Amino acid sequence: MAESEPGEASIGAKADETTTPDKAAPRAGEATNTAGKQDERRRRAHSARDEAEEYSGASAPQMPLPTWKRRLFIDRPADLLAFVAEAKDARVLAIDTEFIETPYRRPTDPSHKLTLLQFAFDNDYRASYVVDALRLADLSPLQEILGRAETLKLFHDTSADKRVLATRGLVARQTLDLEAVSRSLFGGRASGLQAMLLRATGVRMDKSLQRADWGKRPLTSAMVAYAARDAEMTYTLYLWLKTNYPDQVARYIVPASAVSPDIASWLLASLEGGRSYTVEDALEDAGLTDDLNAQEAALRQALGVLRNPQQRAKVLRFIGDLALTALAPDVRPYLASSSAEERSGAARTLGKLRDKEAVEPLKLLITDPTPDVRQATTNALTAIASGEPPRLPYRRGWGRLAQTVAHRNESDSGTSGVAPDSRWTDASRQRVWTSESAPDEAPGAAPDDWRAALRARFGGKDAEGQAPEDPN
Repeated sequence: MAESEPGEASIGAKADETTTPDKAAPRAGEATNTAGKQDERRRRAHSARDEAEEYSGASAPQMPLPTWKRRLFIDRPADLLAFVAEAKDARVLAIDTEFIETPYRRPTDPSHKLTLLQFAFDNDYRASYVVDALRLADLSPLQEILGRAETLKLFHDTSADKRVLATRGLVARQTLDLEAVSRSLFGGRASGLQAMLLRATGVRMDKSLQRADWGKRPLTSAMVAYAARDAEMTYTLYLWLKTNYPDQVARYIVPASAVSPDIASWLLASLEGGRSYTVEDALEDAGLTDDLNAQEAALRQALGVLRNPQQRAKVLRFIGDLALTALAPDVRPYLASSSAEERSGAARTLGKLRDKEAVEPLKLLITDPTPDVRQATTNALTAIASGEPPRLPYRRGWGRLAQTVAHRNESDSGTSGVAPDSRWTDASRQRVWTSESAPDEAPGAAPDDWRAALRARFGGKDAEGQAPEDPN
């Protein structure tokens, strides 16, 4: 195992260096002064925006930043086996990954390639580890510790890390997403690792190598130290959250024995699917697009069964997206949830449903400490006050339009027993103009009709085969 140089392991970012322009040249100084004023106005605007978006509640006391004695680089199979032997009894294992995009690939190849795996665990800060996933063709020994149910695996934003691990056949069990925990406490704008480390320890992370080329070899000692530090800081953040917010941490642990929740299959597909597979897609595949009773029953059951706040927040969003106003009473209690993610989700949904009975509970959230909740509440109250009806989902709205058109056609043909709607009479129906040489099917247009002007301009002919005169 290679050890990175201690001198490259600094955590604090260097202060921004500012340069004073040379004011000897009047024109340059004048231009600099104007630019300086613009920069100052921009800085004040950003400061006001940041203040509005900051978490306004109290935070737990900060903790000292721990220091790891060594950072070990692993690029040989024997060293990988030695690391697995040392970490197999760990109770907590922090994991981070670095990967690169693979622009030239076959359709079946993954879009990203794993380049580094970083680990920190409860070994009294003796060492953290960086595994070179490009040099090591076989990473399967790591599955022994990743699949161990007795070891809690820590991630900060699980989704990307789990996807890229899967490309090498690695699956983590018994996991905890610290980004989700942070988001539930302080909102999405303050849930990043850098922001959370600043909150927990008062130390600002140096992100200067965030966009480094992690596929390039050899790695510098600074890059190894930077990569190892992300795993170390993930472990540090866990210690702070576990000490001060144990209940929220416990709610977000995904146990190794977790099974799929007992909910409707189409809803489960929506929860587990990506952004490209919407809840409307799932309903259409299940043939339930117009079955509101089935939708309401499934979503009501899911709210009672699911325990993970992330999943419940998704269900709340589905209720709003599907405009299921009958479920508004089931949504209102989540305005008082301990999870900011659920409070903001409930506020957005009630706004989409135009639920007037939620106005008073929503007003209590205007001063919520979490900026996400405050913004969602403001938008919800505005939507409710607009007096507009809930917006129907696309497919259901399109189905209603199709029914209206069918009813119109029946009325016109006299088969429905209902008088034709004046909006759909021949005189007011939309006519379609075409550039084809065949005459239009629509009745002839008035001389001042725009279609006549187009025909005259481009040499077209009307229904009688005559070229009308240009009304202009």
